[in-house]
Order: sequence, then C-alpha cells, then structure tokens
Amino acid sequence: MALRLLEDWLAGLVDPDGSAAAVFLEPRGEPALIAAGSVSWRVFKNPLAVYVGGVTSVLLQLAEPRVGSGVWQYTSFRDRPMERLRRTAHAAMLTVFGPRSRAESMIAGVGRLHSRVRGTTGDGRAFRADDAELLEWVHSTACFGFVEAYHAFVAPLAPAERDRFYAESAPVARLYGAIEVPESQAEVAALFERMAAQLQRSDVVFEFLAILGRMPLLPAPLRPVQALLTGAAIALLPPGIRTRLGLDDSRRLQGWQRALVSATGRAADRLVLRSNPAVQACRRLGLADDFLYARR
Repeated sequence: MALRLLEDWLAGLVDPDGSAAAVFLEPRGEPALIAAGSVSWRVFKNPLAVYVGGVTSVLLQLAEPRVGSGVWQYTSFRDRPMERLRRTAHAAMLTVFGPRSRAESMIAGVGRLHSRVRGTTGDGRAFRADDAELLEWVHSTACFGFVEAYHAFVAPLAPAERDRFYAESAPVARLYGAIEVPESQAEVAALFERMAAQLQRSDVVFEFLAILGRMPLLPAPLRPVQALLTGAAIALLPPGIRTRLGLDDSRRLQGWQRALVSATGRAADRLVLRSNPAVQACRRLGLADDFLYARR
C-alpha cells in the first residue's frame, strides 16, 4: 500500500498531463542529453534530493533582485503553485532523462517563452528572462542545490564527482541560452562570491516559503516531513547568503531532524519506482530497472 502511494504521488508530481510514460519510454533506444552512467542520473533519480535541492536553488534565485522582484511577477507559482511545481518538475526530469529530441524541443519552447518576458524591477532596473547572466545564475544555483542535497542527505560524493556533475550539465545550460556556466565546485564558489553583493533579503523569499508551508505537496502520511525538507533546503545555503537573506538560526535543523532527512534520503535512493522517470528512461535504453540502484 505504501509503495503504491509513493508510485502514484511521484507519477502525479512529474506527469502533470498523464503523458510521462510515453515521453520517457519512447522512442526506444534514443539517448538523453546526459548519459545514463552520469552523476546527474544518479542524483536526479532521488526524489528527496530533487525536492530539497530544488527549494535551495529557488531561494538562491529569488535572492537575485531581477529574478526576485522581476521574473517572479510573471510566474504562476503564487496563484497555482501545484500546477507550476508539476510543470517545473516535469521539465527538469525531461531535461535529464528524456529522449534527446523531446528534451531539445521542450528547451526551445522554454527559450521562446523567456524571450517574451521583460520588465523593470522595483528599484527601476530593466530585466529580461533570457539575459545570459540570469540564465547562468539560475542554472548554477539549480546545480548547486541538487548536488549538495544529494551529497548532504543521501550519499557523499567525492569532489571529482561533484565537479563532473557541473560539467555534465554545461552543454544543456547552453541549449537554454546560458553562454558561460561553471563546470566545477571551484567555479561555482567563485560565482557565488561574485554575486554575493547583489543578493538581497526580499519579501518574495518569505512569500515563497509561506506558499511551500501550506502546499499539500507530499502524500498525507508524509506531510509532517514537508517542513523538515524545507528546513533541510535552507540548511544547504552558504552561511553568508543565508544570513543575508534573513533566514536565521531558528530555521535550522536540529540534529535528530537532519538524521531523519538523511535516513529518508538514503531509503529513497534504494526505492525502485516504476513511475520514476529515471526507471522509465532506463527501460527506453534497454537497461534494467535497477540499473541506477544496484550496488557497484
């Protein structure tokens, strides 16, 4: 019963219109943008790492004023948070696990949407969603969130593996319109240092956290864990940035809470769910369902 509940929940999260099976299973044999043996596939197969890392990345993105007070006003997250979250999750899974032709088509569509989003921030600065610097920030913070969530709460990754994770996604970032993106931990750290002075405490960050707090995101039996996962995402923020955003110590995880999140992350890393795009992508490529889960 519990396994079926998780199967249905994951299917609903990444499959907003009921077409995921066809999207990830067909065409048979067609490779993804990122190889099946990659660190990216290992990280993105884990629902907890994707959830926690996704929240971390959005917090970092919204701290940049052109995203926080600019692009945020064009999102449907405020009014239809579950719908927007499902679309975002589906797009992320398609980028990593989907057949190359479908992923490239989806990315081109996102680029066309971004090209139409322009405006002015609250302090009078012009912005455009397809600005290369913003795309670099969004991509880099997303990578940081996902890989750090997996490293902290699922299984430790060696420095070389974390570097490889960034390098694997760089060609994909360029398809989205980013010109230069970090390809190692050191380059990400340098970007964060360079951007730190631009990041600001914003009501938008707290609005986003409030929406997360009232969303019925997880299945009912797991809903008490949802707040802990948000706390885990905050804990991943670099300390200086966390302070700058006003996310103080009261939001930090206690030791037992961190242990519970880690235990959940490790359990999720062993759970082979047929509705997981990672498993469906393995089937498309003729690999065993447990290809990404088998001990090596």
